[in-house]
Amino acid sequence: MGSHLVLLGRNWPVNIRVIDFDRIEGKNVQSQFHTKMGQGKNKAKALQQAMQGMFKLQIQAMSCKLMGNNQVPLLSESDLIVDCTDNFKARDIIQEYCADIALPCLHGCLSADGTFARAVWTEHFKPDEEGEEGEATCEDGENLPFHVLASAMIAQVVQKFLVSGVKESYQMTPYTVVRLS
Repeated sequence: MGSHLVLLGRNWPVNIRVIDFDRIEGKNVQSQFHTKMGQGKNKAKALQQAMQGMFKLQIQAMSCKLMGNNQVPLLSESDLIVDCTDNFKARDIIQEYCADIALPCLHGCLSADGTFARAVWTEHFKPDEEGEEGEATCEDGENLPFHVLASAMIAQVVQKFLVSGVKESYQMTPYTVVRLS
């Protein structure tokens, strides 16, 4: 969802920093905003190149893994963090960091099967454990329209916060959107 969020937030008057250590695989091309030309490249760097090439947007790409010993240099100098990570450890690190320094953080999450999403501010968010080995994943592209819809809802929540400071949280399925706060 992070790659779609960057695409949708390209006109925001903010500096965007993307942190991702992972490389683009074929399965990512089916559900994320990446191209076959980017396969094998670092996701953050490939997104940086795409946004520069298509929109002349300068984003900061950090091609490293967020861990308990590097969150300060990676997350500092931020006025808002939007967490679109897909693992418990990273979500927990982000939430703890933001809570410790009272930094606004919106968590954007997809279920493993790609049919349920949330946009929840950190004060109401509890990181969930990762699924079981062999569990269905959302990377086959089957639910791409919903992934983009969920990313668009997250983008709307961020945009409203940037304009007015209002925090709203939502949960979504392909056919419903429920406001939580």
